[in-house]
Amino acid sequence: MSVAQSTQVLIVGGGPAGSATATFLARAGLDVTVLDRARFPRSKPCAEYLSPEASRVLDALGALSAVEGAGAAQLTGMQVHAPNGHVIEGAFAAEHGFRGFRDRGLALRRTVLDALLLERAREAGASVHEGVMFETMDAGSRGYTVTVRDGSATRAIRAALVIGADGLRSRVARQLGVAHRSRWPKRLALVAHWRGVQDIGARGEMHVRRDGYLGLADVGGGLTNVALVVPAHTARDAAGDADGFVRRWLSRHPALTARFAHAERVTPMQATGPFASHARRAWGPDAALVGDAADFFDPFTGEGIYAALRGGELLAPFAADAARAPTLDAARRALRAYEQARLQAFRGKWRVEKLIGLAVTFPALMNHAARVLSRRTDLADLLIGVTGDFVPPTEVLRPGVLWRMLVPPLRT
Repeated sequence: MSVAQSTQVLIVGGGPAGSATATFLARAGLDVTVLDRARFPRSKPCAEYLSPEASRVLDALGALSAVEGAGAAQLTGMQVHAPNGHVIEGAFAAEHGFRGFRDRGLALRRTVLDALLLERAREAGASVHEGVMFETMDAGSRGYTVTVRDGSATRAIRAALVIGADGLRSRVARQLGVAHRSRWPKRLALVAHWRGVQDIGARGEMHVRRDGYLGLADVGGGLTNVALVVPAHTARDAAGDADGFVRRWLSRHPALTARFAHAERVTPMQATGPFASHARRAWGPDAALVGDAADFFDPFTGEGIYAALRGGELLAPFAADAARAPTLDAARRALRAYEQARLQAFRGKWRVEKLIGLAVTFPALMNHAARVLSRRTDLADLLIGVTGDFVPPTEVLRPGVLWRMLVPPLRT
């Protein structure tokens, strides 16, 4: 098989992580090729939430006005409903003094968002190939020869640097030998769009129950994103009848059932997971990982799209240095520097996510936290700001703040 194409950077995956990385690299003058097995627009099971700080990266990509103009819903904050009925409610614009790039989050269907972002990559100069599947990568003295399948034919692409932006079950991560899946928490999500769900407001909602949690959010156009996340072992019952599984779950929770009394599911039910995957490291010789291919813990905090966009922004300068490096050692130094920058950028948020994951897993802990935070709106706003990516995680990880989140205020 002859080498049909060569490129400085080959990005596997055309979702938000791949498109963002491609756009920043192409603007920096690199020869960038993006391939994705799908053809866009394509649907993707996802909560479809963009945190307030995600708007900053969208703006840097030149995509924010297009996303807002495409009918994205605007979210003013979040509500978390605990099993005991207490509600943690936080606003993005609050009195703690921190402000995001926007005072609101956004939510937009992935069929629209991903196509917009991929078009930005094209406009920046990246070569985009849809309907092309990554198969293998073979290392040379520098870079890789990547075998791809295009329809019934296979061809080879020679790349100085390969970037895996190919999601939870990243084939690039597996080829590099760095893929790893954690034992906890093992959850699966069933996601669809519904029309007619009652009382959907301007805040995203998370309803935590003992047998899973349900996310609800307006995504524009009169549609609600409905995402049910359950332990992986219980989701086996959904095989072959995901719609029935979700309806049976709703029927066990009367307060939610009432809101779906006149609702209609308008898109196919899609499954994704299990989650809690992370690469042992987000780089290898002449290769890097970004977005869900590098790390994804749990969808509860809606971290995925922001982490993908920010990850692409973060990776781009290090990837450019690696692709242009005169020696393998120099390329490795650039990619090690990316790993350190990535850890510095995301480590605090990962710790907060794991604390929230514990609360979601153990209903008694969630009930206690909700009982406290429903009465401490200042702390609720602070926590929601962290999940919105504009409040530093250290603000809630300080011992004094954690203590206040655990101890109910004295009644006066």
